[in-house]
Amino acid sequence: MLRCWKRSDDHLEEARCSGDSDASSQFHFPHKAFWVSLPASLLLVIIALGLTGHLGPLKPPSQSSQIVRITAPDLDGLLINQSVVVDRQNDLVTYSLMSPENKTSTVLYDIKHGLICYKPVDQGSCFLEQMGQSDYDNVHALLQQQQSNFHLCGNETQRQTEFLGVLAATQVELSTHIQALCRDRPVHWTRRAEGPGKQRLVYFCIDICFPSNVCVSVCFYYLPE
Repeated sequence: MLRCWKRSDDHLEEARCSGDSDASSQFHFPHKAFWVSLPASLLLVIIALGLTGHLGPLKPPSQSSQIVRITAPDLDGLLINQSVVVDRQNDLVTYSLMSPENKTSTVLYDIKHGLICYKPVDQGSCFLEQMGQSDYDNVHALLQQQQSNFHLCGNETQRQTEFLGVLAATQVELSTHIQALCRDRPVHWTRRAEGPGKQRLVYFCIDICFPSNVCVSVCFYYLPE
């Protein structure tokens, strides 16, 4: 039973509350307070969960890729600017080689599959090579680096030349990353050799430099079909 009190001049006397509207307002007030306070309570719970890690990290996850910039002089003393994306999660090293005409060639080291894919800017094909021990050594030096900028000195840089004979274009099973790189080009296997020989002409070369102070000139020539 609901009781209320009314005040007279001399004393307090008990009276039965007979109005429905008064009773209704007494019951509705707690519900309004509940709905007003609910969003604030939920916000406090979400903040608490976020701070304790139950809703995952508040900061975005760190990226597994790193961009490395390498500057080195070529044989003529002109600076070569190379940008390298090192993807440790997928075991990939991707070189972007800028020419003096501001055209970019791409070299992809797919370490997991033991392949190197060359995509020269002025050629209509991609060229594929099996990685050798020296290739693994060079890219592993990149995978272990935390530094982002390297400037190689010309008189201290070891220079090497590698000759690749280009074979006829064939159907090749490619990894997903090489397929994405060469989706609009035919792919040629290459064969490493001591040199092109007197009957062969070198068609083009790609210079690749590594933080280990090594620069490799990879030169391509075509073999008869």
